[in-house]
Amino acid sequence: MRIHERRERRAPAAPQIERAVFSNTAISPMNRTNRLPNYPASAICALAFAALSACGSHTGEVQPDPAHSVLSIGSPAPDFSLPGVDGKTHTLAEYAGAKVLAIVFDCNHCPQSHLYESRIRKLYNDYHDKGVALVAVSPNNPASVPYSELAWSDSNDSLIEMQTRATDRHIEYPYLYDGDAQTLTAKLGAVATPQVFVFDQSRKLRYQGRIDDNERADQVKSQDARNAIDALLAGKPVDVATTPVSGCATRWNPTTPVEDPETTKINAEPVAVTMTTPEILKKLRGNGTGKLLLVNFWATWCGPCVAEFPDLQDTYRMYRNRNFGMVTVSEDVPEAKPDVFAFLKKTHASSVNYLFASDDTSAVQDSFDPKMSGAVPFTLLFAPNGDVLYQEQGEISMARLRRTILANLPDDKDHPGQQAYWAQTVQ
Repeated sequence: MRIHERRERRAPAAPQIERAVFSNTAISPMNRTNRLPNYPASAICALAFAALSACGSHTGEVQPDPAHSVLSIGSPAPDFSLPGVDGKTHTLAEYAGAKVLAIVFDCNHCPQSHLYESRIRKLYNDYHDKGVALVAVSPNNPASVPYSELAWSDSNDSLIEMQTRATDRHIEYPYLYDGDAQTLTAKLGAVATPQVFVFDQSRKLRYQGRIDDNERADQVKSQDARNAIDALLAGKPVDVATTPVSGCATRWNPTTPVEDPETTKINAEPVAVTMTTPEILKKLRGNGTGKLLLVNFWATWCGPCVAEFPDLQDTYRMYRNRNFGMVTVSEDVPEAKPDVFAFLKKTHASSVNYLFASDDTSAVQDSFDPKMSGAVPFTLLFAPNGDVLYQEQGEISMARLRRTILANLPDDKDHPGQQAYWAQTVQ
């Protein structure tokens, strides 16, 4: 772990809380302001349609996209060749020996996918030895997923981040990526995540729809996917062949570039840097915001600080519409304000940004915390009452930080169970 320290600073003191001892988990930078695809004029209606049933709410049925019809019951399974989190390419022929094939559309970022994660795992475990092949497919290109849909997630839907999730969450079944071309997604007409397509031994579609009838596991009354699989294994027809789907609408890739509204909004947000004082930092340490507050001490002369700064801004954009705020504090000398501002402007840092107003860095730091060392980066997450929830001296473990944030943000009526889900990931 690399840390940078300015001259004439004190030797690092022990943090107030036990430092994180976990290893860094890679989260690939989103760099959304640079790599988000532009949306086509022809896709505006489809995008607006998807927004109505996207991850902002899970209280109703997600309708099929008009341009991508759902595969009809009785249709043959389409061929596919998709990369998996195991580094291999998987095809339909690979599962030729299975009595039943269940293709589950799932993804990293969707809140309902989080709640169904254990149920998908149980489906795999319960039926794996009975001749049922279960394959999960992520349908989304991460560049098409807006920040508003990442507010309940620690990561986006890239293959790299899928690999991280599979490792961290011990996913044993195949987990495939279809976000680039969306070939299988389009052939099946996947409506949302989670959604399951169940094929019989002759690879004819016999069931498509929800896994069960309630995102709350303790309130499930109808085990729709299990009922379909059990019927096929018993050589019987499936009584209910289609069911409605709720969750996160599939984010279909655009085809013709036009301006992306989210990129435009981010680029237009004001960026400012304010000279800080001991009084400001003392108040900052107490966190009187009423929110979770992320504070990052950094400097333009610190390589690790500069490298992780875009990910921090992504983190702020992901959660800022919830009960979350972020403050950055530059330890550059006051004369470096033009350079600090230029860097903040380049990274579109619309968070609250401070710069030390004095060369006496030790005195300024003491106003925040007398036990604070002079090394940067230094990052803390405060509860609304000022308790330290996360502290890292050196490069941030971004996945761990985001999971700690999520584990301390309360649920809302449209996203039950999220806080409990994330709390178990940081235990």
